Amino acid sequence: MAGGNLTRVVEFILLGLTENPSLQIPLFVLFLLVYIITVLSNSCIVTLICTSSRLHTPMYFLLSNLSFVDLCYSSTITPIMLANFLSERKAISLVGCVAQMFSFVFLGGADILLLGIMAYDRYVAICNPLLYRVTMTKHACIFLVAGAYFGALLNALIHTSLTLTLSFCRSNKITHFYCDVPPLLKLSCTNIRTNEAVLIFVGGGVMAASLFVVIISYTFIISAVLRTRSSEGRHRLFSTCSAHFLCVTLFFSTSLFMYVRPTSSYVMDQDRVASVFYTVVIPMLNPLIYSLRNQQVKESVRDVVHRVHLFRKRA
Repeated sequence: MAGGNLTRVVEFILLGLTENPSLQIPLFVLFLLVYIITVLSNSCIVTLICTSSRLHTPMYFLLSNLSFVDLCYSSTITPIMLANFLSERKAISLVGCVAQMFSFVFLGGADILLLGIMAYDRYVAICNPLLYRVTMTKHACIFLVAGAYFGALLNALIHTSLTLTLSFCRSNKITHFYCDVPPLLKLSCTNIRTNEAVLIFVGGGVMAASLFVVIISYTFIISAVLRTRSSEGRHRLFSTCSAHFLCVTLFFSTSLFMYVRPTSSYVMDQDRVASVFYTVVIPMLNPLIYSLRNQQVKESVRDVVHRVHLFRKRA
């Protein structure tokens, strides 16, 4: 490893969430349960939106994309983490490490941009309801979602390409449970100022752009809610966007903590804990938050259960 270029590295060692042997099995069981809930809940949301005609609206089209990204996002990280809990040698190949990093950055960026688009959708629905059908057309939604995926892909390509230019001569042990940009920068023995600048300005720029849309949108939304005279109207408007606002707060607070700061300030033990929230926990919480606080989703679930019940009776 000493003095070797990245292209000569055969594998990295992921030290995992903890190196305490007594915690490996309990953590495996816990995160396996979380992952099962994540897969089932996000899959159900996507299936429900695709099959229920009452959910064929722009808001639910965006939600189905968010659930799909969350499902892929969690699946990029959690299965390898689960396997490493049961493995003595927590190795990942160079190709696997780069592929995981690229997928994580791409899907994370898509998640961030989709949350911004969903905030804009709620702004139009609440502040300009008469123009909603004209503004949020099917083609407009597809264009916005495609733009989110393209922006996330470009962001991932930039970070991955720059990481591949680094050389690693200190160690091949990554103090993390997955391959991410900051832990890899910690291992580099070359100048990483360019990488740090790109991480803050490009990666941070993606977050800032989406966060700016969220802040502006919710400023107008809160203003519209406060102008509503009836308490019933205020409650209806608040319930329309409260689930999304909660998801945005959870995701952005942990993401900003992780990425918009110099690499020298990273404390890996703290960062591993913070990473658990936005890579494992939040993809599980998002569909649950939207389902439990959304009346239309609940009604669609009841419709599906009723149709299944009738089908079984006829059979």
